[in-house]
Amino acid sequence: MAIVDISKIRKSYGSLEILHGISVEVPDGNFMVLVGPSGCGKSTLLRMIAGLEDIDDGTISIAGQVINEVEPKHRDIAMVFQNYALYPHMTIEQNMGFSLRLAGTAKEEIHNRVVEAAHVLGLFDYLHRYPKQLSGGQRQRVAMGRAIVRKPQVFLFDEPLSNLDAKLRVQMRAELKTIHARLQTTTIYVTHDQVEAMTMADRIVVMHDGNIEQIGTPDEVYNDPETMFVASFIGSPAMNFIDGEVADVNDKLTIRLADGAVLELPSHKVQRGQHICLGIRPEHLVIAAMGNGGDGTFELAADIAVVEPLGHETILISTSAYGELTSRAAGKTRLASRDKVVFNILPEDVHIFDKETAIRLIKESQ
Repeated sequence: MAIVDISKIRKSYGSLEILHGISVEVPDGNFMVLVGPSGCGKSTLLRMIAGLEDIDDGTISIAGQVINEVEPKHRDIAMVFQNYALYPHMTIEQNMGFSLRLAGTAKEEIHNRVVEAAHVLGLFDYLHRYPKQLSGGQRQRVAMGRAIVRKPQVFLFDEPLSNLDAKLRVQMRAELKTIHARLQTTTIYVTHDQVEAMTMADRIVVMHDGNIEQIGTPDEVYNDPETMFVASFIGSPAMNFIDGEVADVNDKLTIRLADGAVLELPSHKVQRGQHICLGIRPEHLVIAAMGNGGDGTFELAADIAVVEPLGHETILISTSAYGELTSRAAGKTRLASRDKVVFNILPEDVHIFDKETAIRLIKESQ
């Protein structure tokens, strides 16, 4: 069972601490994605698993064996980097089998493994070509093939698709998921692209400033973000935030917004005078006529500032008394800059965060 257990990992460079006691367990066969902005520590953590960075404190174990002091070549892992790092003078077959030749594997076994991996990756017809004769996506598949032939316990991917164009990235994401479904090898994948994380991961680890903000399935981190950072980082366009304050109106706790509007507060554990932020996804800002809210919705008036047509949908950026709001409209829209709109919002679509701690407030029933 290739379970990867990361426990209380710390890493510093001089006085600068990069990782602040990271702990996460990667189940056997799981495809886990580490996602976060540049500088959050995700690649550093991956390199520590690979043995390319020393561990200052904490432990990392693979299949129950602590590997802190184990040499990289003895960790039974295979890593795919952002750069393909292929040998230009070697054929694709020679590139894919190079690590096995270094390990002294028999020639027949090397050939069989390379052919097997080539069939998985759709590279069989290219085995006698050289890297310069392949496209960028094909070269990246060769780099993955070089890892696959080793049949490791764990695959490590460090932003392997970042050098590809947008169309090829979409194609390669699907291919990687197909390969994982076939091989069922424990995989840890690093990216700063939240779309990659959402589309590929079994579980996502959202990192920020050397800490883990949330661990969960793509559905969990999108629909139930635990912090304002997760809410803003996961999802494109990002979640809207509106400042408010918990107020007592007619002996009932409500939310008072910046313009004085008062909204009924769902049953959250809050205190009078507490400063909060309302989080609303763009798709939950529904354009409607003023006064036609109903069904417990509340209304936000805004002026359209920018219209961004994307074909299948249109992104609207609006100005309001609560700041800038981003919303989605299906397909084409007749709305234009300077048009006035009213957004209807269902209370169950609103996330409430403590403004001081940036942590989501949980409903009393949860």
